[in-house]
Amino acid sequence: MTAESKPPFPPFTAETARIKVKAAQDAWNTKNAEVVQMAYTPDSIWRNRDTFLQGRPEIVEFLKKKWSRENGYRLRKELFAFTDNKIAVQFWYEWYDESGQWWRTYGLEDWTFADDGLMRKRQMSGNDVKIAEEERWFKEGVDVNEVAITEQHW
Repeated sequence: MTAESKPPFPPFTAETARIKVKAAQDAWNTKNAEVVQMAYTPDSIWRNRDTFLQGRPEIVEFLKKKWSRENGYRLRKELFAFTDNKIAVQFWYEWYDESGQWWRTYGLEDWTFADDGLMRKRQMSGNDVKIAEEERWFKEGVDVNEVAITEQHW
């Protein structure tokens, strides 16, 4: 494996897929695009809603713009399904815009990995829903992994 390899490596088991998902969650919650980019192959391809990207420089630019407008960003990812080198994830994140309006984004991601454990393809679909401050799940001091997410929240 290379110096940029990111264990766990495919083929995934239920346990290693969960580890990969939580590592991604933790990296994204740093809101540090330079750190996050290292989980992807140098030529990784992305579809993020209606935006198409290729390569780490485009990933970094995209994430910096994203986190400059999504204030208070806090993310939770959960394993949805997996195969040998693919993982599907459901996620929820909360953020507020420049007017102070809070939003919750719900979505799914489809990840494909190279043999070295770096993600070579990421596809994301998501929907933003306005929420009131009192409806927030991921408030400061709350461990995003401890929030009980059930259908009643929808």
